[in-house]
Amino acid sequence: MNNPTLTSIALTILRVVLGFIFVVHGWQKYNDIGLAGMQSGFGQMGIPAAEVTGILVVLLELVGGFLLILGFLSRLIAALLTVEMLGAGAFVHASAGFFVNEGGYELVLILAAAALTIVLAGPGRFSLDYALFGRRRSRLSTLA
Repeated sequence: MNNPTLTSIALTILRVVLGFIFVVHGWQKYNDIGLAGMQSGFGQMGIPAAEVTGILVVLLELVGGFLLILGFLSRLIAALLTVEMLGAGAFVHASAGFFVNEGGYELVLILAAAALTIVLAGPGRFSLDYALFGRRRSRLSTLA
């Protein structure tokens, strides 16, 4: 039996935990590695447009993670994070195999799957998206 309240609680838990993980990883990149370090590292890994991509990844993880916690523009942010994690898997982790302790794609795969779940199912009723846009059908509510 489908219980909308339990579904919204589950989506909220997923969204908040996923957002927290991205905020912490974004902060680590910003604080420990730095923007110049990210750009340099991305360049060494062969990531396209490393000068721009390095900064965008840090911003997406920090700001996007925070927006996911709040549940604001959740589907858009989750879609961008899904693409980021698939890129990280392809460019950085795939060659190391599956296991995260060996540098593999295990973590980025589950993060991509969690973000894609939010894209497909939405943020749930306990979100700013729902509070602001509710059941209205507009272009902005579709992104949210």
